[in-house]
Amino acid sequence: MGTSLLLASALGTGLLLFSHRAEQKTTNAPAGNASPLATPSVEKRMAVLPFKPLRPENRDQALELGMADTLITKLSNSREIIVPSLNSVRKYGGLEQDPVAAGRELKVNSILEGNVQKVNDRIRVTARLISVPDGVSLWAGTFDEKFTDVFTLQDAISQKVVDALALRLSGEEKKRLTKRYTENVEAYQLYLTGRYHWSRLTPPDIRKAIGFFQQAIDLDSNYALAYFGLAEANRSLSINADIPSKECLPQAKAAARKALEIDDSLAEAHASLSFSLIWFDWDWAGGEKEAKRAIALNPHSAHAHFAYAHVLSDLGRHDEAIAEIARARELDPVFLLYRGLEGMFLHHAGRNDEAGANLQKVLELDPDFWITHLVLGKVYIQQRKYPEAIAEFGKARQLSHGNSEAIGSIGYVEALMGDKAKARAVLEELKTLSNQHYIPPYNIALVYHGIGRQSEALALLEKACEERDVRITLLKVDPRWDSLRSNPRFAAILKRIGLQ
Repeated sequence: MGTSLLLASALGTGLLLFSHRAEQKTTNAPAGNASPLATPSVEKRMAVLPFKPLRPENRDQALELGMADTLITKLSNSREIIVPSLNSVRKYGGLEQDPVAAGRELKVNSILEGNVQKVNDRIRVTARLISVPDGVSLWAGTFDEKFTDVFTLQDAISQKVVDALALRLSGEEKKRLTKRYTENVEAYQLYLTGRYHWSRLTPPDIRKAIGFFQQAIDLDSNYALAYFGLAEANRSLSINADIPSKECLPQAKAAARKALEIDDSLAEAHASLSFSLIWFDWDWAGGEKEAKRAIALNPHSAHAHFAYAHVLSDLGRHDEAIAEIARARELDPVFLLYRGLEGMFLHHAGRNDEAGANLQKVLELDPDFWITHLVLGKVYIQQRKYPEAIAEFGKARQLSHGNSEAIGSIGYVEALMGDKAKARAVLEELKTLSNQHYIPPYNIALVYHGIGRQSEALALLEKACEERDVRITLLKVDPRWDSLRSNPRFAAILKRIGLQ
C-alpha cells in the first residue's frame, strides 16, 4: 500500500554556493518566474519519475527510485501542486520510458525526469522538467558532487522546480522544503533501500524492508522517516501475508507513534497510525481522528484519503468512504491498489454493478494484479455469477501465490453452488496449510459458513477476535455474512470490536 513521504534537506544560502558547481540551464522557459503552468485557476499537477542510470550496466535501483521518492516528498509540501506518490510512478522505471507518455497517463501538467549514478564517493545527476502538453523543457541541470552532498543536490533540484512552476510557498512550506531528517548519509542509503523493497509489496520484500529501516534507525535513532517506513512495512505485512496480526501491528503502531513523537507534522505517519488503531485496537474514533489529521496536514496525500476511506467504509458510512477513495484515486490515478479497493468499497455499499465496471477497467490497466480479481470475485457472488466468481478467486490465488482468503472464498462459493464435497475439500486444504504456516481464522470461518456449519464459523470468528485478525474489521459491511446478522453470537462479535 503506498506512499509519498516527507524527506527534506538544507537549502538556505547553500543553493547559491552550489550553483557554481553545476551546469544549469533553462530551455524555452518564459522569462522571470512566469510559467505556462502557473495559471492559478487550474489545479497544477506534476510527477517525478524514477531516475535512470547514466550507464545501464551499473544500475542501482534503490538509488534511482529513492532519488525520485525524496524529490516527491519535498515537492509534495506545497499545497499549490499535486505530486503523485511513489506508488503511482514506480511503474515508469523502464530505461526506455517516454516521460511525456507517462505524464499523460498520470494526468499531470509537467514531469521531472533524470539520470543518476553513484561512482565511489561521488554522485552524478542530470535532471529535466518537461511540460507534458507540448514536450517543452522548462528547466534542466547537471550536477557532479560528493555523495555526502546528496542532500544539497536534492535541495537545488527542488528549488529549481519550484521556481520553474512559479509555486508560491508559505513560510511553513519553505521550512519543510529545507528540513533534513537525518545528517547520516549511510542511514539515508539504508532508508532508500528499505523504501525500494517496501514498494514491491511482496511479503519477502516487505520483510527485507523492515530490516533496512531498522538498520537506518540503529544509525540514527531520531530518523522519523525510517520509523514511518518501519510502521508502513509492518502494517503492509499484516494484510499482505498470512501471519498473525500480533506479530506486526503492535510494531507498526509503536513505530508510527515514534515517528510522530519526533515530527508530528508527518501526514502519512498519522495515516499509518490510523490503520493500526482500527485494525488492532478497534479504536474507531482514534482511527478517524488520525486520518482526518493526516488530510488536514496534507490535503494532497492520497494515502491520507485512502486511510480515511477505510475507516468510513468499515463503519458503514459508504457515501463518505466512496468520496474519499475517489479522491485518493484522483491523486494517484494509476496506483492499482486504490482503484481495486474503490471497487471493494462500492461492493460494500451494495453498488455491485458500478464496482464490477470499475474493476474491469482496473484489469485493463493490469490483468495480473491479484487484489482486483479477489474483489471482482466478491462482486460476482452478490450478482449470483458463481462460476465467474470461482474463476476470479482462482486467478487471485494463482497470482498471489496462494493467498488463503482466495482459497477460502473458492470453498465458500462451491458451497453456495451446492457442491459441499468440493467445499469440504477446500476446508481440508486450509487445515493442511495451517500445519505449515498461519492461516487467518476468518478465511476458514468463511468456508464453514458456506456449508452451513454456523457454530464452527462463529467459533472461528471469535478466535479471529482473540487473534486480532485484520479481516474481522470488515464484518459489519462484508455481505457474505448477512445471513448471520440476526445471530446473537454474531451481534456480540460486532459489539466487541466496536461496530455495533
